[in-house]
Amino acid sequence: MVKETLEILIPVKDDKTVTLKISGKSSASLFLMEGNDAVESEAPYQIVEGKSYDFKIDDGFYIKDLFGIISVNSFNKSVGTISPNIYVGTLGLDIYKKDETECCGVVKLEVQSVKTDYRRDYKRMLLDITEQCIELIFQHSSPVTQIVEVDYEKDNRTWHQRFAFIKSIIDTEEFKDAVNKVISAPVTKWKECEISEDIRGARRLNSKALRQIASATNRINLPDAHPLKTERLQSIPSRINISNNTETVDTPENRFVKHALQSFLMFVSDFSSRITDENKTKLEAIQIENQLEIILSHSLFKEISNPSSILLNSPILQRKEGYREILKVWLMFGLAAKLTWSGGDDIYDIGKRNVATLYEYWLFFELLKITEKVFGIKPDKYLIVDTNDKLGLQLKQGEHFPVKGICEKYSRKLMVQFSYNRTFSGSNEESNYPNEGSWTRSMRPDYTLSIWPAEISEKVAETEELIVHIHFDAKYKIENIIESLGGVVENLDEEKIEQNKGTYKRADLLKMHSYKDAIRRTGGAYILYPGKEKTTYNRKGFRELIPGLGAFQIRPSENNDNGAKEIEAFLEDVVNHFINRTSQRERIAYRVYDIHKDEPKQEDEVRETLPESFGPRRSFLFDETTVLVAFYKQENWEWIIKHGLYNARADIDRGSLRLDSGVSGAKYLLLHTKNETVTSKIFRIVETGPRIFSKQTLIQKGYPSEPNHNYYLVYKIEEINEKEFLNKSWEITELAGYKKGRGSALPFSVSLTELMKVINK
Repeated sequence: MVKETLEILIPVKDDKTVTLKISGKSSASLFLMEGNDAVESEAPYQIVEGKSYDFKIDDGFYIKDLFGIISVNSFNKSVGTISPNIYVGTLGLDIYKKDETECCGVVKLEVQSVKTDYRRDYKRMLLDITEQCIELIFQHSSPVTQIVEVDYEKDNRTWHQRFAFIKSIIDTEEFKDAVNKVISAPVTKWKECEISEDIRGARRLNSKALRQIASATNRINLPDAHPLKTERLQSIPSRINISNNTETVDTPENRFVKHALQSFLMFVSDFSSRITDENKTKLEAIQIENQLEIILSHSLFKEISNPSSILLNSPILQRKEGYREILKVWLMFGLAAKLTWSGGDDIYDIGKRNVATLYEYWLFFELLKITEKVFGIKPDKYLIVDTNDKLGLQLKQGEHFPVKGICEKYSRKLMVQFSYNRTFSGSNEESNYPNEGSWTRSMRPDYTLSIWPAEISEKVAETEELIVHIHFDAKYKIENIIESLGGVVENLDEEKIEQNKGTYKRADLLKMHSYKDAIRRTGGAYILYPGKEKTTYNRKGFRELIPGLGAFQIRPSENNDNGAKEIEAFLEDVVNHFINRTSQRERIAYRVYDIHKDEPKQEDEVRETLPESFGPRRSFLFDETTVLVAFYKQENWEWIIKHGLYNARADIDRGSLRLDSGVSGAKYLLLHTKNETVTSKIFRIVETGPRIFSKQTLIQKGYPSEPNHNYYLVYKIEEINEKEFLNKSWEITELAGYKKGRGSALPFSVSLTELMKVINK
């Protein structure tokens, strides 16, 4: 039931009560759950995460909590504010009396998540994480050596963690089915035993029985006519002990099953007894405890003794249905009882349910599975390590954990590293290129996928622009991606108001832009959220898959529709993109490396007036645009101008033109003649590269002098119309390729940048 104000009576010591009043600053944010509205194991007084509440308690009393959620007034400690932020779960508030240091009472509030299905999500994610941890534990070391000998007194904080791990093992239908198979068809063996039998019913008598006939007590006299009666045998015992084979269930395998069930019961009972409050966790423990007690009360287990040893190499334990599953559960139980996870404090603590943190951990394991499937890399032994007598899961929010390996599934061998909480360090230097990291402030995405060629180190890949980072951030609170990121058309004035209020919708989107723009070699940044709508959000930086920005829906689900397939398909597309060695991204990466590999030099700067690079001249980069500097004879000048052609010798003799990239790709032609060191005769080369003319072709075109060689390279040229080149002249003797004397007639190429440095002013 929605309430405007909650008024709570709290019992305190000395059989007194105090009144706590809570009022919400937002509508429909206070609830009293009673009757049909009550939720099992949750406190009846409920508030909502992310909201703020005013409270007042009776004068002379004040409230404290362990999580920094309570803010009290500086002048009156009996009033203040409750701000749960992202905390979700049962919140215990301690009541203190003024000037006393001991707690005199406790009130419990339930903090609801803003997501309506968070209860189901929490349970599903917790189970998924636990199952993943158990699988990792089982891979960690040989199960034959594991024994359940755990001192639970050593770390009280991990009780709930361990219970959650073990609960996920034994509170399953598979485990129940295994137990039922054992009970319905237990392994038996024949056992030899002695029974006291009336001698009249004895049929087959062995030597032991004959000795009893001769010497046993409680005898009866034989009649005179009896065939056994002799002088030495006057009587026989009324009963003798006869050896007999009987079928029994007291086998080593059944003893093991009983021991395993008793071990489970002992742990759960011990855990339950340590929980003083009647909360959900205690109810779950009691429920499992009752289930185990019912199983052990079966008549089968009354006939089975306790084991003195366990034969783990028993073929029955390893192969027979029911026994095989219980053996595996027992081995996993031993490992799970030893597992500790310091990072799990926020999600496994009793009564505390930080769903956003849980979602972040859950996504790590989901992405780990996807990465393994797409790239074939697995976490090594360092994900779970030995820590004295325990096993420690090395996963904690805020601490970097990488999973690295070589992907050899495709035509290009790639090094792949999937990182959790990798920090890309910033720098205080004005420029720290080509170092890795952020070029401004340090950034730490939740997850980063880094890919580079396997033949080189990560450092070389960073330096030569051969690595790509793809970032993902977990956003549990997002339900509708378009609503959260803002539509295509936004009222920017309204957005500014929301920003000032602290309700800025596009903050998550801008965070992705921050990753993409600040972290060097980033190929994409994507939001992961548990939405259900069909709308997708995906933006490409250019025309290829990466670089890009976007969002993927991935949510806890009991079925196979949790959204992981879409992320898997995306990563497969990423692989296909990397296999393409002629991608636009690959070319851009090389250009970036080639441009920035050397420090810019002051002598390379050009501040002269030059034509703008646009339209047909858009490809003109002045230090990559070449000019052919060549010699002409005075008698050929008019022919050159009339036909728009310039010819150069094409042979092996001195003075012939060598076709390097600068010559063949020249965009301009600068001509000079004998004794001319300053020239303004500049032309545009019309066609791409020269053509080959024969001697006869030149004659047919009216060449004014007799050609001396068989073939010539001929450029088609036209007069320039760029105003920046008009009325300009150049001192060619200052160019590096110019040679004095007879060598002055030799053609050579220079960049447009070099040419503009020798402009004759």
